[in-house]
Order: sequence, then structure tokens, then C-alpha cells
Amino acid sequence: MKVSKQQVQENRAHIVKTASELFRARGYDGIGVAELMSAAGFTHGGFYKHFQSKADLMAEAVSCGFSSAAAQIEGADKAGIITDYLSRRHRDAMATGCMMAALGADTARQPDEVKHAFAAGLEKQLAALTPESDSTAADRAELINTIARMVGAMVLSRACPDNDPLADEILEVCRKGILDRP
Repeated sequence: MKVSKQQVQENRAHIVKTASELFRARGYDGIGVAELMSAAGFTHGGFYKHFQSKADLMAEAVSCGFSSAAAQIEGADKAGIITDYLSRRHRDAMATGCMMAALGADTARQPDEVKHAFAAGLEKQLAALTPESDSTAADRAELINTIARMVGAMVLSRACPDNDPLADEILEVCRKGILDRP
């Protein structure tokens, strides 16, 4: 059966979105191509009609995850973003949560195309969070500092057992520390 170009594009976007969530939940090496395609509702054989390699899909999945995050924070207030990010709800939603916290360390061990997509996604986040007028190098430095603290807190919290009070304490201490800064 012939599939329209529009349907091919929609199928590819669905595969990328599914991969983005599965990679965040299980890591790049935590899921193979066959299982990923099955989760997206397609056969393993169709993978190479859409992507040259798994690394090609990983790079697109990273971009998809960052784009989704940028859209969610656009227009939101800083305190709300920080409060939502450093919450138990976000901590427990790894598959749909922050790309940086879920895959940052894992991305460091991937091919350059994945690292480039990650860096471009981080730049997209910085742009989405930077006020367009009167932004300075100091503002950018402060934003990078805040993001790094938030991501680090999320990584540490997720590394603790779910019922460990330390997991929540990390989020609470960092949320308060960031929000209380002048």
C-alpha cells in the first residue's frame, strides 16, 4: 500500500517523539531499534526508510525533546518554571521530563551528531529563557548557573530511591536556594 508523503512525515515525527520519551526513560542504550519501532507501532524493517542510523534518530529525538521543553516554558514566569522543574511530579516523569537531566551524562558518551543536537537544544533553552531586551553576558552566565543547579538537583534526586526522604530534600533545598537568590 502506498503511503502519502504527509503520512511518511507524520510517521517519522511519531517515531522521533516516541524515541525521545523512551531514550529519556531508559537511556540511549536501554532500548534497541526493534523495540523502539514496535513501541511506535511500526516494524523494525521500516527504521532505515526514515533514519540512516540509530545515532541519527538519537540526534532528532534530542532536538524534539528540547523543542517540546522550549514550547512549554515560553512565556512562563521564572519562579513557576523553577518550582515546576524542581518538583516530585517532574522527578517522577522522566520520559516526558527534562532532556538535560535524563540524558546529559549519557550524551557525553555518544557520537558528535548527538552532542551537537544536545548543545543546540541547550542553546534553544537559553534563548527561550532569556529576556530579549537588555540581556547581558552576566544574565546569560546567571541563567547557565541556574540551569546547571536545577539539572544537577534533578539528577541527584532521581539517583536516590523513590521513597528516600533525601530525594525530596534535594529538590526542596535547591528550589529554595534558587528562588531565594536576589
